[in-house]
Amino acid sequence: MLRVGSKAACLACRNLVSTNMGVRFRVPLQKLHPLSRAIHHRYSGNTNPQRPPHRTAARYFTSMSRLPMRPPKPPPGSGGRNYQQQRNFWVARLAARLLKLRYILLGTAVGGGYTAKKTYEEWKDLLPDFSEYNWVIPDFVWELSEQIDLDKLAKALPEIEEIAKLLPDLDKIGENFTFLKSLLSSETSGDPALKATDSSATGAQDPSDRQYKKSSDKEKIDQLQEELLRTQLKYQRMLERLEKENKELRKVVLQKDDKGIHQRKVKKSLIDMYSEVLDILSDYDSNYNTQDHLPRVVVVGDQSAGKTSVLEMIAQARIFPRGSGEMMTRSPVKVTLSEGPHHVALFKDSGREFDLTKEEDLAALRREIELRMRKSVKEGQTVSSETISLSVKGPGIQRMVLVDLPGVISTVTTGMASDTKETIFSISKAYMQNPNAIILCIQDGSVDAERSIVTDLVSQMDPQGKRTIFVLTKVDLAEKNLASPSRIQQIVEGKLFPMKALGYFAVVTGKGSSGESIDSIKDYEEDFFQNSRLLRDGMLKAHQVTTKNLSLAVSDCFWKMVRESVEQQADVFKASRFNLETEWKNNYPRLRELDRNELFEKAKNEILDEVINLSQVTPQHWEAILQKKLWERVSTHVIENIYLPAAQTMDSGTFNTTVDIKLKQWTDKQLPHKALEIAWETLQDEFARFMAEYKGKDQDDIFDKLKEAVKDESIKRHKWNERAMDSLRVIQHNALEDRSITDKPQWDAAIQFMEETLQSRLKDTESVIRDMVGPDWKQRWLNWQNRTPDQHIRNETKNELERLLKLHDDHTAYLANDEVTTVRKNLEGRGVEVDPVLIKDTWHQLYRRHFLQKALSHCNLCKRGFYYYQRHFVDSELECNDVVLFWRIQRMLVITANTLRQQLTNTEVRRLEKNVKEVLDDFGEDMEKKTQLITGRRVQLAEDLKKVREIQEKLEVFIEALHKEK
Repeated sequence: MLRVGSKAACLACRNLVSTNMGVRFRVPLQKLHPLSRAIHHRYSGNTNPQRPPHRTAARYFTSMSRLPMRPPKPPPGSGGRNYQQQRNFWVARLAARLLKLRYILLGTAVGGGYTAKKTYEEWKDLLPDFSEYNWVIPDFVWELSEQIDLDKLAKALPEIEEIAKLLPDLDKIGENFTFLKSLLSSETSGDPALKATDSSATGAQDPSDRQYKKSSDKEKIDQLQEELLRTQLKYQRMLERLEKENKELRKVVLQKDDKGIHQRKVKKSLIDMYSEVLDILSDYDSNYNTQDHLPRVVVVGDQSAGKTSVLEMIAQARIFPRGSGEMMTRSPVKVTLSEGPHHVALFKDSGREFDLTKEEDLAALRREIELRMRKSVKEGQTVSSETISLSVKGPGIQRMVLVDLPGVISTVTTGMASDTKETIFSISKAYMQNPNAIILCIQDGSVDAERSIVTDLVSQMDPQGKRTIFVLTKVDLAEKNLASPSRIQQIVEGKLFPMKALGYFAVVTGKGSSGESIDSIKDYEEDFFQNSRLLRDGMLKAHQVTTKNLSLAVSDCFWKMVRESVEQQADVFKASRFNLETEWKNNYPRLRELDRNELFEKAKNEILDEVINLSQVTPQHWEAILQKKLWERVSTHVIENIYLPAAQTMDSGTFNTTVDIKLKQWTDKQLPHKALEIAWETLQDEFARFMAEYKGKDQDDIFDKLKEAVKDESIKRHKWNERAMDSLRVIQHNALEDRSITDKPQWDAAIQFMEETLQSRLKDTESVIRDMVGPDWKQRWLNWQNRTPDQHIRNETKNELERLLKLHDDHTAYLANDEVTTVRKNLEGRGVEVDPVLIKDTWHQLYRRHFLQKALSHCNLCKRGFYYYQRHFVDSELECNDVVLFWRIQRMLVITANTLRQQLTNTEVRRLEKNVKEVLDDFGEDMEKKTQLITGRRVQLAEDLKKVREIQEKLEVFIEALHKEK
């Protein structure tokens, strides 16, 4: 295409301007072909080739452009010279025409090249930024470069023919350029030279080009869009293949590193370091109102909107429990995504790794998540605010921290707690009110947009949309069901909902079947968008579709927010740490900063030391305590039910028979059980005594509640060995059957035991009588005390009965009716009205005292009776059967105490120590129990101080690593 200017330098050849596609080229005269310069000098009439006459040259050049292509025949009769001139003139015209055609072709080629370059740049801009993948290759890989087999690596790379397929089709570009040129030609103003060139070009076109030009503009544009979409999808498939091969290479490198090729310890990844800080913050409750403003991706949406499915696509595994329309997410689930050689998942408080490539591990992981959710929900509630922390690693997974929240509901259904709706709103707001949290708002595209609840909630928490990413799910169903697909375009452009967002995405997360794999869902999503008219008609942009693009965008936003806010949050925790340390120094200057767990370990060691001290108790101490307590418990039964009834028979044979019968009954029914009770009580008392003594040794009273709880729980769990009762019964029965006192010391010991017992009972009886009759004359005069009417009656009755005993020293234990009547009449004669029951009751105590006094006198006589007992002499005055009875009782006490001591030291103390350890272990695993038992401002302050320090230190390490990555 040529344009003529009046001031153009050497219009013949020096100024050639090509306007094809807006590109101009200036050709200097010196660079023209010699033949072109000769033609120029010939027709310009200028002898100086440096200054050609412009007008003349223009006139001749214009006329030359109209010359016919074929040379005319020489006229008849003309000479050879004229023919030679005509021949030269034909050659000149042919050369000029060829030169014109060359520059037309040159301009067309340059314009086409520029168009191809521009198209290539546009396609290049659509590609993702590969600089984001630098983190995939750690530093140590470069150190291993010499150890990796380059031949194998070269074989793993794609062939050059496959890469060439990604290059643009030059033939298609030429056709597209011809079409665009025709459009420009139809709109360009009618310039003669331009029209001449176009007409010549049109004349050169074949019928197929004319038919191609007659096609509609709309169809041509549609074809270009389809071709561009196919190229993009083709490139995306190639990119996924390269990523897959990169994962395999990465896995090989890491596996070689595990085998010892690279001995240096691999540093913890950035996302793992950041996740640890969030785990600590999830349990942190500061009294200084230090809020958690660290970034994380908060996933919110209506119930069954597809939140969990989107997370699974990002995590590349079906890891969450699923149901049909019912609420499955009952508590927040924090998922930390990171890159790793193997696709695994693990909980923060468990060492088990779930292999996500195995279906049985996936099923076990889903069951474990569901079990933890149900366990976190308290009785009477439907959802819980307790966070479940899960980590997922795998090749090609984008690094970020997401929190899946329970779905927002509009109505509380049967089986739910009445406050379920408000609780879900409260949990969602608590996470979204963090100014640095990225809100991933999930909207179900298959339902009417007007039914959405979550969009209003998100718009309240982020009205400007500066940290919100909107995701429309189930786009396949939306396109199929909606009569007007343009509503989808309005949604993803932010024109339908009142909320604003950073970006809008449309995804497909499967066909709705729970058995679909991630790979099948990806293929279905890719096929859908490849054939969808939403993308073909321009309603959706290519970068707005697929979960792959969504994952990249969310990861970019997450790390951008982390880099912008993490240092500010570190400064906040630094200030909080300073405040806590100052308070500790002022209130507890001489105490170590022990948190609740450290205090529990200290108390645990002290309690175990106290339990071990039980094994250091001497056998003599155990037996003395057991014998004393056992006699205190059974002495009443022995005196009242065995000794007194037998001794009051006044007959030696009857006494022994009665004693044997009653001892046998007592041994079979009561004695063994009583002995075990006393042994268990003695063990408890000794345990409590040691703990009390240890407490007095400058012991911290902060452990009092814990020690008391451990003691009570250990005693509650301890059960005495029931088989010991049978063996103890046999031992006691054998001990009571023996009547053979072998030596004088045993006889004397029995008499002493009998005297002490009878004196104790006599003292108790006299005390009862004094209470019955009131103060005597000495107390009345000295202490100004008077008797009550009842005491006066009892005192008169006592005096009358004492006279009866003096008259009948060997009286039996019971009063006859006539004797009761006589005593009553005697009292009535002195003006004292008395009841017969009162007379018998008073007689019982008086006779008891009288009998005990006589028994003590007899005991003194028996001190010299061992000689008669040993030789079996019969002497009524020295029949010491009662001494033998007390010896039998005393021997039973000694043998029983010895048996119980052996059982205590050999078995029960160890079992108690074991129970204490189990209780301490159970309490140590129960954080709620420790919080209840170890309390106080000192404990809480140490807890806060430890956590703030840990958070600050981890944040500083994270920030340092973050700067190194930059």
